[in-house]
Amino acid sequence: MKRLHNKTALITGAARGIGESIARIFLQKGARVILSDIRDEMGKTLARELGEMACYTHLDVKNEGEWKLVYEKLLLEFGGLDILVNNAGITGFLETKGPFDAENLDMESFEEVVRVNLNGTVLGCKYAIPLMKRKGSGSIINISSRSGLVGIPGAAAYAASKAAVRNHTKSVALLCAEKRYNIRCNSIHPAAIMTPMWDAMLGDGEIRKKIIKNVEAGIPLGHFGNPEDVAFAALYLASDESRYVTGIELNVDGGILAGSEARPE
Repeated sequence: MKRLHNKTALITGAARGIGESIARIFLQKGARVILSDIRDEMGKTLARELGEMACYTHLDVKNEGEWKLVYEKLLLEFGGLDILVNNAGITGFLETKGPFDAENLDMESFEEVVRVNLNGTVLGCKYAIPLMKRKGSGSIINISSRSGLVGIPGAAAYAASKAAVRNHTKSVALLCAEKRYNIRCNSIHPAAIMTPMWDAMLGDGEIRKKIIKNVEAGIPLGHFGNPEDVAFAALYLASDESRYVTGIELNVDGGILAGSEARPE
C-alpha cells in the first residue's frame, strides 16, 4: 500500500531543490501534490512532468492575501488538506543587498529574510490548520535548518528566522494537541544539503571544489547530503507511521550536530 494514498499535500518552494524532491517522493507514495513557488515557469514545467496527480499554483509565502487565495482553492477543489510542507525559504545572500553579520546588518535585508522564512511558515500553519480540521487530521512539516539550532556569524537573519521556525513548530504542535485537532507539527533541520541555495557560498570552478572539500571535512559522514535525504525524512513525518510524533526536530545533517570534532578518520 502506498504510504500517502488519498492524501493531499501542499509544498511551498517546490519548483526546485528540497521542495522538488519532496514533491517527487510524495507522488511516488500516492499523494496528490500541489506545488507552489514564485518561480512560476519552473513550477509549471515540473507539474507537467509529474503528471495528473500534480498541479502548480503561484504562492509568495510572505503575502497573506496569496495564502487566502490558496486556502480557497484547496477548500473548493480538494475539500481540505492533509499535509503541508513549509519549505520556501531564502538566505538573503542572493535576494537582498545584506550584509547579515550582527554588527553591520542591513535591517531591510534582515526583515525580508524573516518575512519569507518565518512569516511564510507562520501563515502556512495558520491556513493549514482549518483545512486539516475539515479532514479530521493532518501533518504540518516545517523546514528549519541546522542554523536554527546554532549561531551563524555571517547569516544572523537566516539563523534567527530558522530558530523561530523551530520554536513556532512546537507552539503549533502543542496548540493542536491541546485542542484535540489530530494535527501534528514537526520540524526538519537540514545541513550541508547540496541545493541551489549553496551556490552563492560555493562559487565556481576550482574555488568551488576547494570550498566543498573544506565543508565536507567538518561533516562526520564525510560528504554533502542531497535533497532526497530530506525528502525521505518528510515522508516519514507526513505518513501515518509518525502518528504519535509531534513537536520534534529531526536533524538531517550527516552528524554535524552530534559534534563534527568527532568525525571518524
